[in-house]
Amino acid sequence: MQITEIYKSIQGESTYAGLPCVFVRLTGCNLRCSWCDSEYTFSGGHRMTAEEIVGEVENLSQSGLVEITGGEPMLQEREVIPLMQRLLDDGYTVLLETSGERPLERVPKGVVKIVDVKCPNSGEPDSFDMQNLEALDSPDEVKFVLSSRTDYEFARDFVARHKLASRVTAVLFSPAFRKDAAGSRDISHCLLDPRELAEWMLADNVSARLGLQIHKFIWDPAMKSV
Repeated sequence: MQITEIYKSIQGESTYAGLPCVFVRLTGCNLRCSWCDSEYTFSGGHRMTAEEIVGEVENLSQSGLVEITGGEPMLQEREVIPLMQRLLDDGYTVLLETSGERPLERVPKGVVKIVDVKCPNSGEPDSFDMQNLEALDSPDEVKFVLSSRTDYEFARDFVARHKLASRVTAVLFSPAFRKDAAGSRDISHCLLDPRELAEWMLADNVSARLGLQIHKFIWDPAMKSV
């Protein structure tokens, strides 16, 4: 399959935030989100076999946590499904970061799906395949990246309408970062102030947790492979 990079870092998002993790970043994405911070994955990369990928993961992994990400990894479904199953069989905890635009019913049981439902200001509204709600399992997580009050209200109402809090382990509301963010490691790069978001969530009693991309506060937000 086409791979942009494989590296070890601290998991920056989801309920696994803060844990050491090996990231397998696949090349290619069919969406063009306005705040995307990984446009370098849209093309390029290099071909690797499943055996080569597993070998690299084995060399890097300490905690046994692996995330399959992109780009959009489900664009390479034919290859990535067996890869995830092999990692599970080898005893790894496997996370899949996906937009949910592609069908998820074939994702192996045991993989934790972290589904990033796109909000209106992402530039990719309505890209989420609603049939994927039925593919969600209790260990899964659903994430909304927010850049405005409009995005927040969309996410709040989506969570309530589809009873997400009872479907998955966690619903995550995360402020979007400016995609040209660089230098300082602080909230000045957030398109939505985390404090403002927290206040909205508290006022509305939203069944969600506020998440921050902690890797962007640890390292320069423009740095790759973290």
